[in-house]
Amino acid sequence: LYSSVTMLSLFSSSLLLLQIELILAFFVQDHNNNGILFTKILPPKSSSIPHKKTSSLILFARKGAMSRRKIKKSTSTGFDTTTSTKNEVKKTADKIYSLPALYDLAFGYRNYREEVDFLLYAHEKYSGFPAMRILELAAGPGRHSIEALKTPKTESSNYSNILQVTALDKSPEMVAYGKEIASDQLEDEGKLSSFSYIQGDMQNFTFVEKAQNNLFDSAWILLGSLQHMTTNDDVCSCFRSVHAALRAGGSLIIELPHPRETFSMVECTRNGWEVPLEDQNEEEYGELKIIWGDEDDVFDPITQVRNFTVSMNLVVNDNEESNDSIKQTKGLQSAKEVVPLRQFTAQEISALAMCCGFEVTSLFGALDEEVDINDDEEAFRLVCVLRKVENRE
Repeated sequence: LYSSVTMLSLFSSSLLLLQIELILAFFVQDHNNNGILFTKILPPKSSSIPHKKTSSLILFARKGAMSRRKIKKSTSTGFDTTTSTKNEVKKTADKIYSLPALYDLAFGYRNYREEVDFLLYAHEKYSGFPAMRILELAAGPGRHSIEALKTPKTESSNYSNILQVTALDKSPEMVAYGKEIASDQLEDEGKLSSFSYIQGDMQNFTFVEKAQNNLFDSAWILLGSLQHMTTNDDVCSCFRSVHAALRAGGSLIIELPHPRETFSMVECTRNGWEVPLEDQNEEEYGELKIIWGDEDDVFDPITQVRNFTVSMNLVVNDNEESNDSIKQTKGLQSAKEVVPLRQFTAQEISALAMCCGFEVTSLFGALDEEVDINDDEEAFRLVCVLRKVENRE
């Protein structure tokens, strides 16, 4: 009897706590845009990346994004999509990747300098030689490739030997956009001739010159781009193409979502963040709102493919119609698309790598050598460092 009373008491306490949580949740949702939450996080300015000021739309639009770095993004509830102003860009596009300026803004919070430092460090540590020739697949705006050529030559740096960086992307718009950025940022440094951008498919590509001294030292697939390879055949085709392009012992570094996301995906949730836009006087004149995954997305646990809803929405302030910055953003558009993306586990990457002549040398929880893959607090990405097995032809 005593045991039954005790269990009943504990059950009643649990119900009371659940009721309190529901009441609080209802209050917070009702207080924030009729039930839809969005957390706007303003990171410290110390994480900003310097850039060259220019009147070009492509680089100027990136100014606001790069002046701040997102520390984390809101999850589960997303952001309010019903509060755009009359100056919101109405025109939509079918393909997110055909609007490179919006894509560039959306991911402008990333610290490319720090990430490239890690990529070069990881390659040299596990391959045993510095990266002189680099290949970036599904490169998008090409920010990592361009940053690699901008890496400063200091006494403490081992990255001064980079001779050539090649970017590859399937989207002709991304290729053209990346070339313009490279021209602006590398020409004055005399490094533009060391950069090339090729339109091609990461799933199946070849390079004519296969002499050992023309092969790449390191290849990068970043920002979850490998997720577009939704079948094992797709992945193996990509890996074999990379294998043929790398020198013996060369590295393939892949960045993916952490597997924790896959195994916690009981139901699809909305994931969103926003990027403030600033003019040349560092005054905010609008924002870019991003949804990367929505509640109605379908996740297939058999194929591990989720149909991600990707939405980018550029909004400018009502009282900024005469601002020169607004005039420059007229070419940018809102966009929405459903993109099938595969969720990977570490063991899958290891097995697929072995099938294609690679071995996994290390795993990290971010593009940061100090973040362990098993760190529950800091690890939020699955970063795989693969090395080409030397005895495979």
